[in-house]
Amino acid sequence: MKELTVRAFLLAGVPLAVVGAAGPVHAAAFYLQEQSVRGAGRAFSGEGADQGAASLWWNPASIGGMSGGDAVIGASAVLPRGQVDNKGTVIVRPGQAPAAVGGNGSAHNPINNGVVPSGAVAYALSPKFAVGLAITAPYNFTTNYDSDSWARYSADKTNLRTIDVQPSIAWMPAPGISLGAGLNVEYAKASLSNFLPNLSPLLADGHQTLRGHGVDVGWTVGGQFRRGPLSIGLSYKSAIEHQLNGTVTTAGLLGPLAGSNGRVVTQARFTTPWQAIGSVRLRATDRLTLNGQVVRFGWNKFDDIRLGYPLNAAIPENYGNTWSYAGGVDFAMTPAWTVRAGVQRDQSPTRDGQRDARVPDSSRWNFATGTSYTIGHGITLDAAVSYIDFKNAAINRTTAAYAGTVVQTPILVNGELDKAHAVVAALGARLAF
Repeated sequence: MKELTVRAFLLAGVPLAVVGAAGPVHAAAFYLQEQSVRGAGRAFSGEGADQGAASLWWNPASIGGMSGGDAVIGASAVLPRGQVDNKGTVIVRPGQAPAAVGGNGSAHNPINNGVVPSGAVAYALSPKFAVGLAITAPYNFTTNYDSDSWARYSADKTNLRTIDVQPSIAWMPAPGISLGAGLNVEYAKASLSNFLPNLSPLLADGHQTLRGHGVDVGWTVGGQFRRGPLSIGLSYKSAIEHQLNGTVTTAGLLGPLAGSNGRVVTQARFTTPWQAIGSVRLRATDRLTLNGQVVRFGWNKFDDIRLGYPLNAAIPENYGNTWSYAGGVDFAMTPAWTVRAGVQRDQSPTRDGQRDARVPDSSRWNFATGTSYTIGHGITLDAAVSYIDFKNAAINRTTAAYAGTVVQTPILVNGELDKAHAVVAALGARLAF
């Protein structure tokens, strides 16, 4: 019975692999793109074609042809706002008529504020070769729903921390051509939980928490063509198949379900999306540079979650591939002072009919502005502010507690993501040495 209940818990909407899908963050689903303060100021519109350590995450060819060393560090404060509202969710307990799920019908600001750090360093070994190292946190957030929320059977508390270490090398085989490659060694640690309904509505809910961690590896390749005022960048970041080893702890189940309380060791496999990035920068005048970037995300890799022993099941997610489009400008006010701005359209991979309260994601617009100022001694300070506006979206993925057992309890979810937006403020510094 314990194995059936644990499996049902996972099928009910708290799979280990949904570590980042907890609400409206800066980029689609559970990807955070805040890996450069310079890039944030132009809505990430030219990163694959720009040069230096600040673009290393997007394209390892960005450090090709550099002289000396280059280092960058930054932090982005992500301040999301919005609400997840109940529009008539019902629960169907065995042998009972459908009933309202109860609880607080509106979850205000369930996604916590957070800080996304990033940094990179690169050094030229010769006029043709350079090496670099980027350290980023591409999936990183904390979310909390109240214990009496209407969404408690889908999501309670979620915490994710990732660290991606990308050592890279770039080579200039000919003037104006740079080629680069890197490894992505990614550590992920997650803790997520939700409530479980007891068979009688008069009894308090049970609770379940899943924790896991793991280290997995992907890769990045890219190239740049630079000729006069024009720079074109193409790069590809591989999907990463993650395996998180962890435990599921269940408590508070009563009556026939009480035997399911306890702790089970398990693991899950899931795959984060690949990215194909095309970017261009054109120095239109001595002071004005135009930027454009298109990214294709392979979210179809996140099609299911494969659970190991003792669960031995697959949970469908059915994410769809998406596009991100961005355009922006850099304008040199003086030789030391640059201002920039940009707009980005980013699609959500979540689909209607399969979106739940743990993943209240939607397509968005990102409006950004930023500035840089060189203070001397090779030091440049960067700042950026973004406003992200999210489209309202239905939350209507039907789940079932204890699925596949005689006590299967469907939860017919009917909710909405409403009034969602976020402000991102970023500060950073670059050092040429």
